[in-house]
Amino acid sequence: MDTEQHQLASSQDAPLPPVVLITGALAGIGRATALAFARLGSRVVVSGRRPDAGEALAEELRALGAEARFVAADVRSEEDVSKLVEQAVESFGRLDVAVNNAGTEGTPGPLTGQTLESYDSVFDTNVRGTLLPMKYELRVMQRQGFGSIVNISSTMGERGAGNMSIYVGSKHAVEGITKSAAIEAAAYGVRVNAVAPGPTETAMLDRLTNTPAGKAAFYATVPLRRAGTPEEIAEAIVFVASEKASFITGQIVRVNGGRTAS
Repeated sequence: MDTEQHQLASSQDAPLPPVVLITGALAGIGRATALAFARLGSRVVVSGRRPDAGEALAEELRALGAEARFVAADVRSEEDVSKLVEQAVESFGRLDVAVNNAGTEGTPGPLTGQTLESYDSVFDTNVRGTLLPMKYELRVMQRQGFGSIVNISSTMGERGAGNMSIYVGSKHAVEGITKSAAIEAAAYGVRVNAVAPGPTETAMLDRLTNTPAGKAAFYATVPLRRAGTPEEIAEAIVFVASEKASFITGQIVRVNGGRTAS
């Protein structure tokens, strides 16, 4: 075989970079996760509801050398979610990893003051917005015979918290759905896990703590005495999604500075 033929054969044999789909990718943990996968050379599809921010993120990912595409979608809409997964596969031919990150904390307050509107707002985004993407991601991955799904939960998916009943309930639901889906998907060679961040330096944490004093009091509940960064959570997501975690499925990986250690 001459040099040119050898180089052609080698390029044909080289595995293509994995295809990664991320919902809620335009800020915080989702954005950090998209950047982390892009730096690894993955082909990345990012999704959210703000086209300008989405296109800007896709351009930033391409500047890192990754193939990237933004697809506008509202995870509460089955039509949007179906088209999102379809377009990801049309763009890159398969789906290796899905990170279901879209979420909201809703309006904190006593249970006695909650409304159907506040319930619908949180559960439609956090629970329906995890379940619907999984439905279509799993259909693709099961046909392929491989794939890894990572859902994003929270420390509050394990514990209760005063004035956060609806959010806590939604994250408990995400963890239950994750475990059940993992059992269903295992026979097809597909893994399903969740990463559950503790306090993380995002706009959501700022909203929940309100003031520097409130934030300091929150940090005091964490054995490491600080919040995590979106980049630290992203590294955990990348690991759980990867073949380095090939024997991990149906698990909730808690990344919270020791907050649930006792």
